[in-house]
Formats: sequence, C-alpha cells, structure tokens
Amino acid sequence: MKNSKFSEVQIIKILSEQNQGKTVNNICREHGISQPTFYKCKSKYGGLNVQQLSKMKELEKELSQYKKIVAELTLENVVMKDVIAKKL
Repeated sequence: MKNSKFSEVQIIKILSEQNQGKTVNNICREHGISQPTFYKCKSKYGGLNVQQLSKMKELEKELSQYKKIVAELTLENVVMKDVIAKKL
C-alpha cells in the first residue's frame, strides 16, 4: 500500500477547507490530489479534529497491545493443553 504524501493532520486541514466554502475541484487542484482520493480521505477522517485523531491513535495503540496480550495467553493455553494431553 502506498504511503500518503500528506500527514493525517494535513489531511484533516485539507478536508476542513470544504467546510469553509471551497469546492472539491478547487481543493483537489490546489493540493494535487484526485477527487476519489479526497472522498476516500473524507470517509476515513471526515468530522475529526486533531485532538480526536490523537485520541484515536492512542486507542489504536492500546488495542494492539491488548491483542498481543490475548495472543500470548492463547498460545500459552494451547501449549498447556498439549502438555496435559501428553501426560494422560
């Protein structure tokens, strides 16, 4: 997947220009992006502000830590079951 040339904060600022009355065509031309890209970003980041974005990133990081913990405990559980099954 190709990385964006804009940071997430920049994307939010670009999307907010539409709320200020600029047309999508002008915004896309000004920033060098296509309309499908604009609408894809709008569906992902629409309605967010910078504080909400940072909170979302923090929650995603926390979720990934929890997923890692669950995976480790699941693996440990499977290994323990295998050890018990071999003893019987």
